[in-house]
Amino acid sequence: MTTVTASPGTGIRRPLGPLERWYWICDQVSPLNVVSRVQVRGPLPDDALRAGLDALQERHPLLRAVIRTDAVGADPWFVHRDGLPIPLRRTPTPAGGWAGLLDDGELNEPVDWRTGPLARALVLSDGPAGAERSRHDLILVLPHYVADGTTVLTLIRQWVELAAAHLAGAPRDTTREPVRPAPEALLPAAHRGVSGLRRMVSQLVRFNGTAAVRRPRRFEAGTVVPFGERRTGLLHRELTGAETEELGAACRREGTTVHGALAAAIVSEVAQDAVGSGPARLTIGSPINFRDELDPPVPATEMGTYVTSVATIVDRRPGAPLWDMARTVSEDLRRSRRRGDPVASVNVLRLLAPRTLADSDRFLRFMDAKGPMTLCLSNLGRVGFPAVIGPWRLSGAQFVASLSVNGLFVATVNTGHDGLAWNFTYLKDAVTDERAARIADGSVAAVRSLLPGAAT
Repeated sequence: MTTVTASPGTGIRRPLGPLERWYWICDQVSPLNVVSRVQVRGPLPDDALRAGLDALQERHPLLRAVIRTDAVGADPWFVHRDGLPIPLRRTPTPAGGWAGLLDDGELNEPVDWRTGPLARALVLSDGPAGAERSRHDLILVLPHYVADGTTVLTLIRQWVELAAAHLAGAPRDTTREPVRPAPEALLPAAHRGVSGLRRMVSQLVRFNGTAAVRRPRRFEAGTVVPFGERRTGLLHRELTGAETEELGAACRREGTTVHGALAAAIVSEVAQDAVGSGPARLTIGSPINFRDELDPPVPATEMGTYVTSVATIVDRRPGAPLWDMARTVSEDLRRSRRRGDPVASVNVLRLLAPRTLADSDRFLRFMDAKGPMTLCLSNLGRVGFPAVIGPWRLSGAQFVASLSVNGLFVATVNTGHDGLAWNFTYLKDAVTDERAARIADGSVAAVRSLLPGAAT
C-alpha cells in the first residue's frame, strides 16, 4: 500500500511511483519537460498574472512540492515545501516567437526538483502590458514526472481563469485538488496482483512475438549523441480550422481516425527518409491517456503524469493509399484499448525500470539500442479550450514535450477552435535540422493531400 499523508494547508508527502520515478531519472539524464502555450490578447497586468499563478499553486499539491531522496539518491518522495512561489518571467516576444524560445532553451532547461517549485512560467508580450491590442504568449514548463499534455493544458487554462477572477475582484478561490497516491496504486483490480502480472506478460509476449516475425524498422539516429548531451529541437506546424474540419470529415468517411491519418503521414515520410520509395515496415508509438481507466478515475483538472505508450507496426507499400495505413493504426489502437494494454504497460515499469540514476545506465543503453518507440505521435484530440476568458481573447492553446532519452522524433498534437497544432520535436544532432524539417513538412503535406480538392 502506498503511503500518502496530507492535511489541509500542508500538501503532499508520498513516494514516487515507478512511472514517475522513471521519468524523474530520465529528467536527470537530460531534461524531460512538458510545456503548454496559449496566446492572450488584451491588457494583461502583472498583478493579475501573479495572483492567478499563486492561486494555481495553492490549488495543486504537486506545485508546492520538492523531491527528497536518501543519501545515495534512492527512495525519492514528493515532500511539501512552503514559501516558494512559481517563478514568473515576463519579456518582450523574441524574434523567433514562442516556438523559438522553446527551441532555444525552455525545452532543454530542467526544473530543479531539489529546490522546487516543480514549475516555471513565462509571458512573452509584443506590446505594452496594458494595451488593448497587445498579444501575449503564456507558457508553463513542468517536468514530465508531475505532468503530461493534459496536465499542462489544464494548468494554463486555470491560470488564465484565476487571473481573470482576480482582475474582476472575485472572492479568493479556495478550490484544493486532492492528494492522490501514485498511478500504480490506482490501477483497477484486473491489473493488480497475479492478474496484472498475466496481462503484462501477455502484452510483452504478444508484441515481441509479432515484432520477431514482422521485424519492423525503428526510426534511427544519424549520429550517436551521449545521453547527458542530448537536447531537443522544435518545429511548429499547424492546420487551419477549415483544414482540420475537412480532415475529420474525410477520416469519418474512410472509417479511420485523425490520429490514424496523422500517424500514417509520419510513417510514410519516415519510410521515404529511410528507404526511398520502396516498401518499409516501421513502428510508431502512441502515448495513451489512462486517467479514465484508474480506480477511481482521475479528472483532467488534476495534475499528474497519466500516459503510457503502445506500439503499432505499420507497412508502407508503394502505391498503397495512405488511408490503408491510417486504418491499421486506428484499428490497432482500438484493440489495444479493449485489451487494456495502456494500463498493462504501467506495470512493465514496475518490474523493469531502474530505481536510481546510478543504476540506470544498463537499462538506458538497452532502450536506446533496442527500444521500439523512437518514433511517436502523442495526440490529445480535441481540447475544449475557451476562446474568451474574462476580458481576454485566447487562441493557439497547445503542448510540446522534450525528449530526454525517450525518443528521436516525436509529434505532439491537439485540436482546438482555431485548428490543429502539430509540434515536432527531435533529438538535435542525432537528427539533423534539415532531416527533421523534411519529415515534418512532408508529413503535413501528406495530410493535406487527403483533403478534398487536393491535387492528385
